[in-house]
Amino acid sequence: MTITLMGKKRGMTRLFDEKGNNVVCTVISAEPNVIAQIKRKDTDGYEAIQLAAFKVKPSKTKNVTKPLQGHYKKAGIEPRVHVAETRVESTEAFQVGQEFSVAHFADVGYVDITGVSKGKGYQGVIKRHHFAGGPASHGSGFHRHGGSTGMRSSPGRCLPGQKKAGRMGADVVTTQNLRVVKVDEERQVIVVEGAVPGPVGGLVYIAKAKKKQSSKKK
Repeated sequence: MTITLMGKKRGMTRLFDEKGNNVVCTVISAEPNVIAQIKRKDTDGYEAIQLAAFKVKPSKTKNVTKPLQGHYKKAGIEPRVHVAETRVESTEAFQVGQEFSVAHFADVGYVDITGVSKGKGYQGVIKRHHFAGGPASHGSGFHRHGGSTGMRSSPGRCLPGQKKAGRMGADVVTTQNLRVVKVDEERQVIVVEGAVPGPVGGLVYIAKAKKKQSSKKK
């Protein structure tokens, strides 16, 4: 059973393994996700469950739209901030109101984390595409430019798709095969090895790794 849970990136830290090696980790908090709706093939055309996460603060309840309020009321759960669907082969084992915590990944060795990367705004070719740039000496008219991107001969224009300055970041990024270092059910926290896309406090999706992790000697 593969379920994608929603969590929030809380920051990075380090832990030490049994050999005393430093392990750089990311801490993700994930309060129990609750099933708000079950979609079946005969009524919706496919099998899926809709999970809701992060309870809405009482002072923010007015920000929940009336359709969503009715949706949560029908399911018999408190309003949540985020909802997301997870495709499943069969919905027979699920029911509305059922909760999934970080304990779902207690026996999982590796996970895939999906999030929205940090937005960098408008950036030049050196930061955006790692161009080398020109000479740094005085008098050079070519320091951080992209260089020539066109030609005088045919076709006489800049071809589309070239690496140029533009918007950087704020993209959906999935980091695969992150090793699960620790699962703390009491604190509702999962700790994974390595970095996770997005800023601190950003929404991330946690799923069991799809690709088979290759064994590497360390």
